[in-house]
Amino acid sequence: MTTSEIERLISLLAKLPGLGPRSARRAALHLLKKKESLLSPLVDALTRAADQICTCSRCGNLDVEDPCSICTDPRRKEQVICVVEEIADLWALERSGAFRGRYHVLGGTLSALDGIGPEDLHITGLVERASGTQVEEVILATNATVDGQATAHYIADRLGTCSVTVTRLAHGLPLGGELDYLDDGTLTTALKARRPA
Repeated sequence: MTTSEIERLISLLAKLPGLGPRSARRAALHLLKKKESLLSPLVDALTRAADQICTCSRCGNLDVEDPCSICTDPRRKEQVICVVEEIADLWALERSGAFRGRYHVLGGTLSALDGIGPEDLHITGLVERASGTQVEEVILATNATVDGQATAHYIADRLGTCSVTVTRLAHGLPLGGELDYLDDGTLTTALKARRPA
């Protein structure tokens, strides 16, 4: 590799989340030192991922088949759709094992500052899915940010014409959390969302 090729590798690695220029340089050096055991298998895995992984046309998940394995799993509840902002959110819910329904990935949130409007997200497909006769509940699992809340309100309004129950994830105290360490917003939300003991 010439110096320019090494710099290109470093600059591409630096574009990955969590890697800055210095971390990318260390990662590049490590990969180059371990060409046979690490770099070559990584190149092979990246090539196969680029060739085989696709976006599910139904829910927006990533898989090697379309529709994805979650959408085609007969053991999952077709009556419940959980709406998430990004694929990483879907994967987090799957890791928990707490949800056994279907998903819908929006591809982001509404953001006036970033110029992201409803037409930039997969909201129309969600409304079409929710209009189906089998869907009974749509769970809005957007983040508790200003943009996430605005997106959830917009979607709830759009689903108003559908005969589905629209619910939101609960917000408040984390399991094992201590009041003294929580921020004011979390405490306020927890107080507003209180329920009978």
